Amino acid sequence: MDLRYTDAAPSDAEREAVDALLGPPPSGWEGAAERTDEDLRWARGGAAAAKDRRDQLLPALHAVNDRVGWISEGALDYICRRLTVAPAEAYGVATFYAMFSVRPRPAKVLHVCTDLACAARGSAAVCADLTERLGAPGTPAEGTVWQESPCLGLCERAPAALLLQAGADPAPPVFEERGSGGGAPGDGKGRGGEEPAAGAVRCSAVLAPATAPALVTAARAPESAPAEPPAAAAVPQAGDPALVLLRRIGTVDPASLDDYRSTGGYTALRRAFTLGPAGVVREVLEAGLVGRGGAAFPTGRKWQATAQQADGPHYLVCNADESEPGTFKDRVLMEGDPYALVEAMTIAGYAIGAHQGYIYLRGEYPRAYERLDHALTSARTRGLLGPDVLGQGYAFDIEIRRGAGAYICGEETAIFNSIEGQRGEPRSKPPFPVEKGLFGKPTAVNNVETLVNVLPILEHGAAAYAATGTETSTGTKLFCVSGQVARPGIYELPFGANLRELLDLAGPPERLRAVLLGGAAGGFVRPDELDVPLTFEGTRAAGTTLGSGVVLVLDDSVELPRVLLRIAEFFRDESCGQCVPCRVGTVRQEEALHRIVDRTGAGAAEDIALMREVGQAMRDASICGLGQTAWNAVESAIDRLGVYK
Repeated sequence: MDLRYTDAAPSDAEREAVDALLGPPPSGWEGAAERTDEDLRWARGGAAAAKDRRDQLLPALHAVNDRVGWISEGALDYICRRLTVAPAEAYGVATFYAMFSVRPRPAKVLHVCTDLACAARGSAAVCADLTERLGAPGTPAEGTVWQESPCLGLCERAPAALLLQAGADPAPPVFEERGSGGGAPGDGKGRGGEEPAAGAVRCSAVLAPATAPALVTAARAPESAPAEPPAAAAVPQAGDPALVLLRRIGTVDPASLDDYRSTGGYTALRRAFTLGPAGVVREVLEAGLVGRGGAAFPTGRKWQATAQQADGPHYLVCNADESEPGTFKDRVLMEGDPYALVEAMTIAGYAIGAHQGYIYLRGEYPRAYERLDHALTSARTRGLLGPDVLGQGYAFDIEIRRGAGAYICGEETAIFNSIEGQRGEPRSKPPFPVEKGLFGKPTAVNNVETLVNVLPILEHGAAAYAATGTETSTGTKLFCVSGQVARPGIYELPFGANLRELLDLAGPPERLRAVLLGGAAGGFVRPDELDVPLTFEGTRAAGTTLGSGVVLVLDDSVELPRVLLRIAEFFRDESCGQCVPCRVGTVRQEEALHRIVDRTGAGAAEDIALMREVGQAMRDASICGLGQTAWNAVESAIDRLGVYK
């Protein structure tokens, strides 16, 4: 691609997809078929107008990819003309994301997860069988192309696969949900009779656990794929009255706003309006809520710092791009209790003085998109979003922005770049997001679990919330348990419970080898360390991390060197390449592991020493958390588990 526009023309389908999003082109300078005499006299817009439209680049790429299955040169050129973006820049964005293709491919793409949890449950055998049936990954066969994928967030049903089908009217998503609300299971209607809004996500089926014959059958006839089970299937504790964050999942129809309100929904928002913005921030501070994404930064301090900024407007961003291998808690919350997130974001926006919120959602979460899109539409209809929320004179709305397969976009400043239509690369800090975040304005970023914790704080008070857990880790925590356990899924426990108690709930294997806490960026725990308390301070003292709540259980049938190699491959693939320590270090780490994966003892000592040096350089000098944590799991396996000895 060049800085200049080309003569390539979009197809009618590509043009229709872009125009459906952006509207018809207003002039010949912006992609209209012909330039009129008026166009030749003057050109509207300019740099300022182009900057205002740049944030539509990612949605426009999605529109074409969803309609056709790939992004042609003509389509990219048309998008660039519509948004006044240099083709070279748009090409750089389009090729940044794994879910897009700038080369021709079939309309049906089958993503087969080969990451940690799925690998532990036999994804390698599924891929080998699929290769015999459909050919090597990336080879079109029978109107479908399949490819190996990083974690799809379906770890409780590993091994997993996701079939996406492009087209103007593709096969509808095959979903099933049962709740207490009215309507037949899966019809999308709650007691209020709301029809789900038409979603933009092109999904044919989620297949988990996956087998090669089932995947081939689904690829040939997506409508024959079995319905995806309800979100409650991922919550072994569903229905337990002791649950706080998960209490509605499995007992309430997630599509019904009436059901949500009948179980206490929007009580917290009404109390927020009574307290006022400063009062809400004070409650969150006194409750001791910290971020649940892994950094554990005090949420109240972040909100307070954002609210105090004189510059405006302020923005709220929900980080729903959970891409850490082994993490799926946010997906379950969004699928099973979407109105809780909508209410929590409205409270957060009110507290920080924001009038616009964004949900940055994983592109691999089609059902979460459908549920959230429906919830937002219903909330607007009922006056719970919009220019006058609950008649309180407060204006707030939420927009969903879909990611497209980039782990790095889970980093808060990379999200800003992605939403703004840039490559999803992290920014240098300072300035921090509370000062200059999305569109250069003060922004608060919280993940889904953090936000929904605000509801019990306001419903029951800060003191009651802080009474659960420990002094420095208050409330409850969601844990994503997967691997070799009898009952994988999301578990909710108060902070302070230990790892042994959690594994007893999930059903541990007879011959436990290790537990990976925190995902690929976390650390391993030995079988004799199961009494470690599941708190931020407890895991830190034990030399590991709680991270986002990943608990991957491995028995002695798993080859740990292969697990470490998969972790290294993951970080190599997901590095954005912006900074040298991470770009080079992740490659060197993987190369060293390849050399020693079949060797032990003295033969591996030199490469282990090299990895320690490279790992320390990444930790010290990488611009963001990806490079800073890429060595963690490998280091802990070497030092705690004695791998390669």
